[in-house]
Amino acid sequence: MTQDTVKEKRVVDQNMVPRPYPGRTELLPTGRFTPDAEWFGKLMAYKYPGVVAEKLEVVQLFDSHTTKLRVAVDWNAAGIAAGLPRNLCIKSNWSGMFDDVDIHALEARFYHFLTDKLTCQTAKCYYSDWDDDGSGRGVVVLEDLIDRGGKFGHSTQQNGIDVIAQNLADLAKLHGGLWNSPLITPEAAPWLPTSMNVPVDHDQVRIMWHWIGENLKDPNFRAIAPQHYLDDPERVSRAYDKLTEYERAFEAPYCVILGDCHQGNTYILPSGERLWLDWQLGRRGRPWRDLTYFTVGSLTVEERRHHHKDLIAHYRDCLIKEGATDVIDLETIWNEQIPRWVMYGIQAWVANMDYWGQNGLPMNERFFAAGEDLNTWKILLGE
Repeated sequence: MTQDTVKEKRVVDQNMVPRPYPGRTELLPTGRFTPDAEWFGKLMAYKYPGVVAEKLEVVQLFDSHTTKLRVAVDWNAAGIAAGLPRNLCIKSNWSGMFDDVDIHALEARFYHFLTDKLTCQTAKCYYSDWDDDGSGRGVVVLEDLIDRGGKFGHSTQQNGIDVIAQNLADLAKLHGGLWNSPLITPEAAPWLPTSMNVPVDHDQVRIMWHWIGENLKDPNFRAIAPQHYLDDPERVSRAYDKLTEYERAFEAPYCVILGDCHQGNTYILPSGERLWLDWQLGRRGRPWRDLTYFTVGSLTVEERRHHHKDLIAHYRDCLIKEGATDVIDLETIWNEQIPRWVMYGIQAWVANMDYWGQNGLPMNERFFAAGEDLNTWKILLGE
């Protein structure tokens, strides 16, 4: 699929979803942009009439696929009465990267339409908005999670088996809460993509090929990559296409998935519960994508080799306790789903750049090892 075709499809999809605040007639900012008090107050007033931001200070700026700004805001009396906190996080696509996909508008829609219906923990959203011109621009204003007193997850955190088991119970809350729900059907939520049925999913390898090539130049990366991949890097594209074919043909109940479910997209509350963040790849999908990505990415190679199947069984039990029905049996999950979905993690991390905020080398090592241990390449490619 060409970039023009991708953009054309995105325009059609975007125009199906009118912006939530029609009073905002101007487009959201593009390119490198830093909000000031006047702009931010005007934006928030579309939802909270009479609100004025009297002062805004940028506390921290962080760029990855998107721009995240922690800000401190002094509100007028209307803002205080509306319950707007001083500390907030603004998230939009002002980093200059990935402006040719609709991950930013999708995340805004996810917070606007769906997160308050989930039974799992996620960040409180004070404002979400998007342009309906096909551009994919979106913005969300979230609580500043630092005020919760917990800590942000990171891809390389070592937590041990007991903590990951607890986290899988939290993941089951995410998946079980809207399991097979009429709220997430294509008719009820036409804005919600189906996993592996949109270009950001099924063309992900091709979209990210430049960064895959950059990692292939790194001797540290080459030292841990399997030789068969180094000899033929296009194997990842062919294997990933087979995963896409398999998922599209599979018949099972749908649920809401995070889509990019690794520790770096979570926040750990003081209680130890995982709060799920970053809905840019949120999907109507099956849970095995999230489950495989989270478990393989969160365990050391040795932990996975000794405990992986037991953790999958534990997750399945938790999912059923959360109300999920018609869940496929453990052996089918273990022998058919998990090995194939390892490829999702492989293709994601071979394209990761460390300056985006997550350390790619140990994650590549974990997913490459899982691919060899679970015969992922052979199952998908028959080679």
